[in-house]
Amino acid sequence: MNRYTYLVIFLLVVVSAGAFGRIAGNEFICFDDGRYIINNHHVQSGLNPKNIQWAFTAVVSGNWHPLTMLSHALDWRLFGANAAGHHLVSLLLHIGAVLFLFLFFHKTTGNLWASAFVAALLALHPLRVESIAWAAERKDVLSMFFGMACLYTYAFYVEHARPLRYGLCLLLFTMSLMSKPMLVTLPFVLLLIDYWPLRRWQSAPSANCFLLQEKLPFVVLTVISSILTLWAQNKGGLVISTENIPFFVRVLNAIISYTDYLGKLFWPADLAIHYPYAFPFPLWKILLSFLILTGVSVAVIGMRKKMPFLFVGWFWYLGTLIPVIGLVQVASQAMADRYTYLPSIGIAVMLSWGILYFLPGHNRRKKVLFPAAIVILLALSVITWKQCGYWKTSITLFERALHVTKENYMAHGGLAIALLNENKPLEAINHLDQSIRIKPIDQFYRMRAIAYEKLGNDQQATENYSAAISLKPYNADDYFNRGLACIKLHQYQSALDDFNQVIQLRNDYTDAYNSRAYVHLIQGNNPSGCEDARKACVMGNCQTLEWAAGQGHCR
Repeated sequence: MNRYTYLVIFLLVVVSAGAFGRIAGNEFICFDDGRYIINNHHVQSGLNPKNIQWAFTAVVSGNWHPLTMLSHALDWRLFGANAAGHHLVSLLLHIGAVLFLFLFFHKTTGNLWASAFVAALLALHPLRVESIAWAAERKDVLSMFFGMACLYTYAFYVEHARPLRYGLCLLLFTMSLMSKPMLVTLPFVLLLIDYWPLRRWQSAPSANCFLLQEKLPFVVLTVISSILTLWAQNKGGLVISTENIPFFVRVLNAIISYTDYLGKLFWPADLAIHYPYAFPFPLWKILLSFLILTGVSVAVIGMRKKMPFLFVGWFWYLGTLIPVIGLVQVASQAMADRYTYLPSIGIAVMLSWGILYFLPGHNRRKKVLFPAAIVILLALSVITWKQCGYWKTSITLFERALHVTKENYMAHGGLAIALLNENKPLEAINHLDQSIRIKPIDQFYRMRAIAYEKLGNDQQATENYSAAISLKPYNADDYFNRGLACIKLHQYQSALDDFNQVIQLRNDYTDAYNSRAYVHLIQGNNPSGCEDARKACVMGNCQTLEWAAGQGHCR
């Protein structure tokens, strides 16, 4: 590597740190950070054999990603509840992925500045903020770090096909999948870069069969990862059925999302943590999106021999978005900024080498391209800096989402959680009313019940727990909490019915036995009350038994 290469590396590190530096002052947010970090006792108990075993067997928030969970455990060991440390580690991983991408293209194309521009676009684009500023999205940056390291290692393997280098590629790919399965399309990407910039398909047409066979171990890992992912997401209840979102709606949303992502890549405005479905879709938008996708695809296929980088970049973009384009709908969002992490590289490749092709001549490039690139990257850095500020707290994040989107029930719900955490139940109820108006789902009723409990309105709380139960009748916690509210209202038989239902759903629910014991005892049913109280005490909660003993009921 010459001095210019080291200069580019230095600049990429500095500008990335500058654009994202303010995340060091951001807090954890109330959306997934609790399940992953601040309320996860496995993560907080550190790295030990028991927790390592847990990480490799657990499904967290509908995902199997053991390396991600271990990285969170290491962060907690180092930084505890200080969010700055967690955010900065994510930034370092992002910078590492950027550097590996730069080194890969520089090694395989020999073009220093085009490679630097691709890496800088990945480094500084505002669409990257969600992956870096959101602590729970550690899986994104960790997966990309290993994925880009795999690409760089693959370049060395192609240069000298040694088994050790091939094995290292497989290992890095495996580690990427164990961080987040977003890179299941990497075998497809490897075939694309075999076409350009490596030109393996053209240099040895007779060996094309070998190139396919060479990818088989990668494909096997992709299949295994895909099966594990679908299993984990089904177990976590994240996969949306076709009854809720029909397949033809998903196809239309996918077509529109492809062009919407392009729009945000070129004009990164109105970014939000959640984009709700906007069905029915305008017919003009469906037709325009279809024409754009079809037109560009036909054009790059026709120009693939003269400009192979356009062909590779475009199908890199289309292909790597397939797992997250919504044909298999996971959770409720229509699209997400974080999903463009890997696909955006394809568009950056098209821009970098396409501009060089259409603007030949060293002097013209020096006079036009260098200043233009500086202006573009500076503008992206400023927008990224501003976008990082919206992630400072949960309230600023969800208020921003409500400002730039319409009918966003998840943003109303997220803001309600944040307001409840700030002990502002009345404001939270106002947003939950909006969430329920737009989309009445069980978790919004459950949250509104909690808000009413904070206000001391137990009657409204029971009604909202009942609404949540009617939508999701197998949630033991809802029955238990409604039972507690019924006790406060002196509706003891209703409370007993709820605690009975809890125990029927989960016979190890200690607090349900404890609370049922209390109701039996205050109704004068000492034998049943004492039996439940003793059972609860054996399971770890002796509160009612101790109270009953003090009253002379259970000896």
